[in-house]
Amino acid sequence: MNLANPTTRLWMILAIWLAIGFVGFVIYRRWRTGEESRRRVYSEDEELAESVQDDVEERGLLARWLFLAGFRTRGASAAFVAATLICASVGLGFALTAQSSGLTRNAIAAAEGVPGGIGDLARPILIGGPWICMLLWASLPWWIVNSRRKTRVESVEHDMPVTLELLATMSEAGLGFDSALDKVVESQREPRPLFEELRTFQLEILGGVSRVICFRRLARRLEVPSMSIFVSALVQAEQVGAGFSNVLRTQADDLRNRRREDANMLAQALPVKLIFPLVICFLPGIFVTTLGPIFMQFIRLADSMMSGH
Repeated sequence: MNLANPTTRLWMILAIWLAIGFVGFVIYRRWRTGEESRRRVYSEDEELAESVQDDVEERGLLARWLFLAGFRTRGASAAFVAATLICASVGLGFALTAQSSGLTRNAIAAAEGVPGGIGDLARPILIGGPWICMLLWASLPWWIVNSRRKTRVESVEHDMPVTLELLATMSEAGLGFDSALDKVVESQREPRPLFEELRTFQLEILGGVSRVICFRRLARRLEVPSMSIFVSALVQAEQVGAGFSNVLRTQADDLRNRRREDANMLAQALPVKLIFPLVICFLPGIFVTTLGPIFMQFIRLADSMMSGH
């Protein structure tokens, strides 16, 4: 290995800094885990200790974001940081290779040979292209986690209306809330996020945790607006001693009305969104189809006049 090569030295420095950053992050995570364990052990209030355990609010910002996206293993944060560093290293290697190999200079020279000032316009794009690719590679883990989070939210929003309708109907038929919830959860065999969290809710209830705390944990584990509104209504009904049947029916009707209003808003916004594909895709084709023959005849006439025929 030629240490006098600037590219080699830069790669070595980058590898050292990546290793230092990863080791520091692992040490911080271990310290944070130990602090949380000590807080649970020395907590004198049993209810506080229960609420701290596995509570999403007590996690760090990165761990909480990954938790809400469905990545809930203990090493999820370290894996995300490691994946980000690896993707950033790959992108940086591509950018340095493009510059050291002369690919960028050759592309700029080729663009400058195009008449009409194209080279001046393409120069910033060609210079910054490798570094933009590096940023895109570095943000790849973020895009994956963000897409997973959106998928979970859409799944919960899709399952909420039917679930509330079933709970309200069975509660009005005389079943208790726990029995109705058990039937709804058992009827769903596919691993859907909403029903997985409802199963966790049932396990916490069986473990002796207060119902209000279980409801609040359920809302914090999902962080979905419709679920937060639903849980707030159930917590209020539980605290004042009201029945769940009327609350469930009211929440089901309210959620149905909100979904209808959202659908109407999307339908009203559709004509505005169609303007861009119509102008960019269809309008040039229409111009070429209608005006193309006229331009061809004009070019032939001009060519014949210039050739003297």
